[in-house]
Amino acid sequence: MNFEGRGCGEGRKAWHAMREGGLGGRFDGPHRGHGRGPGRRRMFEGGELRLVLLKLIEEQPRHGYDLIREIENRSGGAYAPSPGVVYPTMTLLLDMGLAEEQASEGPRKLLAITQSGREHLADRADEVATAMARLAALAKVSSSTDAAPVRRAMQNLKAALQDRLSQDGVTREVQLEVARLIDEAAGKIERL
Repeated sequence: MNFEGRGCGEGRKAWHAMREGGLGGRFDGPHRGHGRGPGRRRMFEGGELRLVLLKLIEEQPRHGYDLIREIENRSGGAYAPSPGVVYPTMTLLLDMGLAEEQASEGPRKLLAITQSGREHLADRADEVATAMARLAALAKVSSSTDAAPVRRAMQNLKAALQDRLSQDGVTREVQLEVARLIDEAAGKIERL
């Protein structure tokens, strides 16, 4: 099965980069994300993503979406590799003989580990442990910095602002009072 070109249109580019040492997706601390902005760093270096995917299919045969979801679950929702990285890596695992397709119900093909794949993992057990520990550490940070209540409150504030400021007859005084209240809240948060 050829996964090249699937996903986010990054298939061919990611495939070639993978051959040169691999891509691992990007993350920005305990936040889910795939962007490439300043301050972003790779979650996985070199062939680490390949090892993580191989370790996950060693546990049980999986398809690409399962692999993405499992990594996201193991990172506490803080990181999910893009399909444009996962699918080319799956193709690479097949090409290297570390994985093989397994028949399944439905259109998605499952990847299962081969004996060569098991040996590959055993030879790199320390690297695998380090990469898996990184996911676990990210999950721990994510759970201790769960900002769901803050995100909810920010959405609530945004909705209130849009509702109030979009009404007819909003004066300059109302706008200034809204700005003052927001500045006051920001100051209180800074002093926490």
